Amino acid sequence: MKPGRYSLLLNLLVTYLVSSLIVRIALFIWAFRDIEVHFLPLLRALGMGFLYDLAAGLGFLLLYQLYLLLLPKRWTGSRFDKSITYFYAGIILFIQYFSLLAEFPFWDEFGVRFNFIAVDYLIYTYEVVNNINQSYPIPLILLVLFFLTGFSFWYLKRTAALKQTFNSQISIRKRVQTGLPLLLLSVVLLSWLKNKQADFSNNLTINEISKNGVFSFFAAYRSNELDYDQFYRHLPREKAYQLVREQIRQENQLFPSESAEYILRVTKDSTKETRPNIILVTIESFSADFSGLFGNSKGLTPNFDQLAKEGILFTNLFATGTRTVRGMEALTLCVPPTPGNSIVRRPDNEGLYSIATILKEKNYHPWFIYGGDGYFDNMNNFFGGQGFDIIDRDRGNPLADDIESTRIPIPDEEVSFENAWGICDEDIYQQAIRYADSSSKKQPFFQFIMTTSNHKPYTFPAGKIDLPQGSRDAAVKYTDYALGKFIEAAKTKDWFNNTVFVIVADHCASSAGKWEININKHHIPALIYNLHQPTSQINRLTSQIDLMPTLFGYLHWNYSTELYGMDVLHRSVEKDRAFVGNYRTLGLLKGDIFTQIDDRKRSKQFQVLDKGKSLRELTKGDSALVSETISYYQTASDRFKNGKMKTTGR
Repeated sequence: MKPGRYSLLLNLLVTYLVSSLIVRIALFIWAFRDIEVHFLPLLRALGMGFLYDLAAGLGFLLLYQLYLLLLPKRWTGSRFDKSITYFYAGIILFIQYFSLLAEFPFWDEFGVRFNFIAVDYLIYTYEVVNNINQSYPIPLILLVLFFLTGFSFWYLKRTAALKQTFNSQISIRKRVQTGLPLLLLSVVLLSWLKNKQADFSNNLTINEISKNGVFSFFAAYRSNELDYDQFYRHLPREKAYQLVREQIRQENQLFPSESAEYILRVTKDSTKETRPNIILVTIESFSADFSGLFGNSKGLTPNFDQLAKEGILFTNLFATGTRTVRGMEALTLCVPPTPGNSIVRRPDNEGLYSIATILKEKNYHPWFIYGGDGYFDNMNNFFGGQGFDIIDRDRGNPLADDIESTRIPIPDEEVSFENAWGICDEDIYQQAIRYADSSSKKQPFFQFIMTTSNHKPYTFPAGKIDLPQGSRDAAVKYTDYALGKFIEAAKTKDWFNNTVFVIVADHCASSAGKWEININKHHIPALIYNLHQPTSQINRLTSQIDLMPTLFGYLHWNYSTELYGMDVLHRSVEKDRAFVGNYRTLGLLKGDIFTQIDDRKRSKQFQVLDKGKSLRELTKGDSALVSETISYYQTASDRFKNGKMKTTGR
């Protein structure tokens, strides 16, 4: 049978398949340097890609398939039929073209198809919509979308697809003969296909190119939480905890209990404790390779580099993840990055054992100071739930009712510059100084500052640096400028000599690359400044979760801890390791061996080459390292899931 009544549907489907193929080829060319070109993987990628595109295209047209099947024959070509058809086709074409074009900026930033980050962006529309508006030429984009939609209608009319659709009156029997197999194919593809089926290669780029952005988006939406026990390899619980207990004990720690699932250790230090004020500055997207200390020749970070020369620099430290909430999780909870959402974004995350638990035992007043609205990514509920008082750019989003924390909005008159993500770094540092000034001299303070300027759209106050706004380099240089200005302002305060500054990135500026986890894209700078210690460098392999416990060691604190993070100076060298992961894949870097586990119950091991820029898969791995990797992530997931991280009710 000729297409007839189904002519428009088939043309819309073919249009989407061709457009998706063009996008796939464009991404392939874009990411060619990260692809190992072999015929069979490429052929498989194209084949898988066609199936995903077909499933997504049929999904777009699912309601229209039902409409064609159920609309009575006598209504074909009526005003009602034409109105519904034109409206549905227009909406579908506009959404399809939008989704295809949107893949390019998303790929540029993350090196993957739409994933859980895109899902999160739907929740926090204020920041995201404003960021898009400030970063891209929206009128031009809309003009292109309307042009493509209009051109498609012109083509459909020219090919007589619309005429055939409205002139072909077919019986219910013939509609069933055509429409039912199409509906069945749609249901089978949408039910059978899983996004993880595209992960057939060690090369992340080729896997992602084989996917479809829209299909990946809805797959991420459906699996926004991952249960470790269901999706990952695991060990007998007692063995997993036994392995972790062996690994996380420092040389100056003891276990007060031999219970298998008891990880609390008592830390002893014979030197007199010091309790200075602590300001933890977490810098947005501050990759190590921006700094001249790590080989950058552009002169973007003179202030950070100078501070590092006067303090204690960590040269081999790795972020646990690729998002701000992962950095916050690592620095506060000092825990490996469990699969799915960061704990910062999960429900029931108040009252967890964190650095705030230890700080409050030492009589510190903890503050969370953020230049945006802390409602974003659930930051305020998380920090408020750990007992922090909060300073943020309040837009009327309340804290949870059961959290007893102070929230103070940053007033308009104290803001000199603001973009989609929040106030500029200079303004947030002014808030930090203001509340440091007002803190009681009888009680030390702790500030967790989260900056925002080093984020697209890369805008900041004019006239501050010698680079124009709108580029990553300019944003990095402004961020460094603001940091230097902050330290100089702090030096004029009477609390400066008794204040230690910890400066670290939340994550790197990019995670894109050929591997599922690109280790070099997790290398971040960190330093401890004004500790009144000789300047030095810590070159040992260190995880982001170790930074605060290492500071506690420098301060000679005696304390109990349930943190997975360790003081690197009181840890034997053979226990040096770093945790790096993404939403689904979790890894342990130890020496030059990287062990990764994923949600298909697989484990792989690689030799790390060229400072993490390349990996070579090992055919014969180290089973002990696999078990160690599993034990860390299994126990961390178990502790959060089953409330073992809670400090309340003990």
